[in-house]
Amino acid sequence: MPQNPSPVSVITPPLALSQGPAPVQVQGVIVAILAAITVSHLFNDTMQSVFISMYPSLSKAYHLTLGEIGLIGLTYQLTASILQPVVGFVTDRRPMPYSLACGMGCTLIGLLLLSGSTTLPLLMASSALVGLGSSVFHPEASRVARMSSGGRHGLAQSVFQVGGNTGTAFGPLLVASVILPRGLSSVGWFSLIALTGMLVLIYVGRWYSQHKRPKPGAGASTPAVATGPLSAKQTGWAMAVLGTLVFSKYVYLASLTNYYMFYLSEKFGVTNQHALYFFFAFLFSAAVGTILGGPIGDRYGRKLVIWFSILGVAPFTLALPYVDLYWTGILTCIIGLILSSAFSAILVFAQELVPGRVGMISGLFFGFAFGVAGIAAAALGKLAEMKGLPMVYWLVSFFPLIGVITVFLPGLTERRPAPLAAARR
Repeated sequence: MPQNPSPVSVITPPLALSQGPAPVQVQGVIVAILAAITVSHLFNDTMQSVFISMYPSLSKAYHLTLGEIGLIGLTYQLTASILQPVVGFVTDRRPMPYSLACGMGCTLIGLLLLSGSTTLPLLMASSALVGLGSSVFHPEASRVARMSSGGRHGLAQSVFQVGGNTGTAFGPLLVASVILPRGLSSVGWFSLIALTGMLVLIYVGRWYSQHKRPKPGAGASTPAVATGPLSAKQTGWAMAVLGTLVFSKYVYLASLTNYYMFYLSEKFGVTNQHALYFFFAFLFSAAVGTILGGPIGDRYGRKLVIWFSILGVAPFTLALPYVDLYWTGILTCIIGLILSSAFSAILVFAQELVPGRVGMISGLFFGFAFGVAGIAAAALGKLAEMKGLPMVYWLVSFFPLIGVITVFLPGLTERRPAPLAAARR
């Protein structure tokens, strides 16, 4: 990145001040916008996590069967995963800067509806609205993170992902400290988080509307980040490899995010409070790994990060089922640190394979990751009922070995784009 960027890459005062304070730039990275979209990701994923963490409370309060809880979860997963690539495809063709705030608005309405729901159809409707808000948010927010990156795409995606990881960690704590003591009606108070997020995203939308890429036919074509364009067949093969790597990563992560505390209790007799400390140590290490993966990929290549993150974690996952409690805590932190570094690198790699389709690719990979995690959680839960959680962790320990297929990824010669080109992408 040039130390003294040309004047064309700097936001001029009239453009920046016409709708509010000027976004701060550091070596091409538009810090204010990246910070705003990251905080919005924290808000969005906090509310998604709160909703999912309420499943046991909903079951108890409304005497729902596991099948009915499954219907609510399925409604959420379908709207939160399948619609994401559709939203990304549409906004690639027609950018919608204020769709971010609208998506957060859907989540707000969903939470308000949830706070007053007493029947299964209403609960399913509220879950659909929360899922729809997530579908609209992730593809466009990922695009804004890339636009504000100044060419440091991996760093921007990592910072953006850390916001989501932090929000996911907050969800269970908020349910335990706010909703359980005060009842389900208190979930309406979380709409204030959504309202704050909408205000932040209106600010982001104003900036986005001034920097969105031109429409097709008006010089909208953007240069590919990778030199030497791949054929359609090569690109399709590479995307299939990346999708398989996401599958292996999120199947394993589903075992930890959904059943780790149950595993500690079943195998080692750990109390719930003690297990909570182990769980947050894992979440913290995952957040650290997320922030490291992007910049390392920017500097040393994304394929190297993918190799290390997926296949490199295998020795630790294979050892986990056989160690004592002390080493279980250490190994899960190492696993979280290494495995979480992959997603940003995979996402940016895919965006570089298909330049000009940032929204569609982001939606495709976010949606696929959400879908895999949801289906894997249900399947692993069923297996745990039949065979026990130690068997689950023995089985999933082999999934990172799928990372060996990284060898089939093409070697891309990456070049750092100019800040203006990055902003328009």
